Amino acid sequence: MEVRGIPVDVDRKAIKNLHVGVYPPDGRVRVAAPQRMDEEAIRLAVVSRLGWIRRQRQGFADQVRQSARQMISGESHYFRGRRYNLDVVEREGRRGVSLRNNTVMQLTVPPGYDREQRERVLYRWYRRQLRAEIPDLIKTWEPRVGAEVADWGIKKMKTRWGSCNTDARRVWLNLELVKKPPGCLEYILVHEMVHLLERRHTERFRRLMDGLMPDWRFRRDQLNTAPLAHESWDY
Repeated sequence: MEVRGIPVDVDRKAIKNLHVGVYPPDGRVRVAAPQRMDEEAIRLAVVSRLGWIRRQRQGFADQVRQSARQMISGESHYFRGRRYNLDVVEREGRRGVSLRNNTVMQLTVPPGYDREQRERVLYRWYRRQLRAEIPDLIKTWEPRVGAEVADWGIKKMKTRWGSCNTDARRVWLNLELVKKPPGCLEYILVHEMVHLLERRHTERFRRLMDGLMPDWRFRRDQLNTAPLAHESWDY
């Protein structure tokens, strides 16, 4: 449907409450609606959220995006919020990533590696770095939040920074967080952990976040203004 000039994708599900989401890269609006909710009720629900929807869409429009990475020397790549110049070194039998002088990210690969192979080496390194950070963060925040994480994982996600399966008490974190300032990773983790106490973004959810992480809005804004990776965003 279209609401005030904004295309809206509607997905009817076996759920009790309607949910409205705005997704990158261009602010696509998607509504998950109960199966029996009629179209007019959905339209009115979207209209009531138009101010928020427009702010989210404008935020995505203003956010800087990298062009597609070719994995060649001289490109910019990010790690923990810092920009590095990529230096590709071809060497027999070697593959890996190292950082030099807080300015250079050296990618060592065997001669003849193509763009996809080089990218896989980089992202394996990214995943190891992120995986090393998360256990200590969970251990720090579990007693503060008052909730235990039964399981967690890392995956590339195109529409969200994190997710939480409250029944399984499992938290998923977006691999792209490894490129953002450390405070952003901590914010997303705490955000998902608070969902173990409150499933929806209610007033109680916001009160819990305010008590646990008073600067969470600053961290959220920092995350939402950091450069986005180039993606095809085919979802």
